[in-house]
Amino acid sequence: MTLPAQKTALVLGATGLIGNLLTHQLVNSPAYSMVKVLVRKPLTWQHPHLQEISFEFDHPNGLIIQADDIFCCLGTTMKKAGSKEAFQKVDYQYPLTVAQMGLTNGAKQFAIVTSMGADTESSFFYNRVKGEVERDLTAMNYPTLLIYRPSLLLGNRAEQGENRLGERLAEGTMRLLKPLIPPKYRAVEASKVANAMLTTAQQGLTGKTVFESDALQAF
Repeated sequence: MTLPAQKTALVLGATGLIGNLLTHQLVNSPAYSMVKVLVRKPLTWQHPHLQEISFEFDHPNGLIIQADDIFCCLGTTMKKAGSKEAFQKVDYQYPLTVAQMGLTNGAKQFAIVTSMGADTESSFFYNRVKGEVERDLTAMNYPTLLIYRPSLLLGNRAEQGENRLGERLAEGTMRLLKPLIPPKYRAVEASKVANAMLTTAQQGLTGKTVFESDALQAF
């Protein structure tokens, strides 16, 4: 019996809530022989299968992005970004830049976390930007495009040095009211989103597949 060849993964946002969990899973997955992460500063941990690549999204400087599967977990908030323009850079421009670089160099699969409610026609700027990045990634015609739209994320952001008071208050409320909230709108553990990304990336899906928040609860 011939085992399938191991692949190379690339992670954007490896220091974030989902990205950190996913990267740890990827380096321990038998499906991948190498996991590359684009970073501005070194990670606080190492692994034999992990390769850190110093990268400035605003100045790629001819870096060649090569990987079989690209996982994008980039995301910020309006408060942290400081402006609509800065937010759009992180959540729209950066994913598209790396997606195009990867596709040019042979990437076959692009997986991205957007948000429940992503819609190019949304009256909410946040949801509109998420919809726009989905639309323009679709237009790239990746062999496989996987989109994950979680509701409010549950998880420990302290490890990433973040303290989102609004999210913590909402998290407490949603935990309390969970039995009354339809599955699609319930908060979802970040670990479930990471599990979903790793699992579905091995299923041989083709074309575009969207996973809504209620589907992510199953992971």
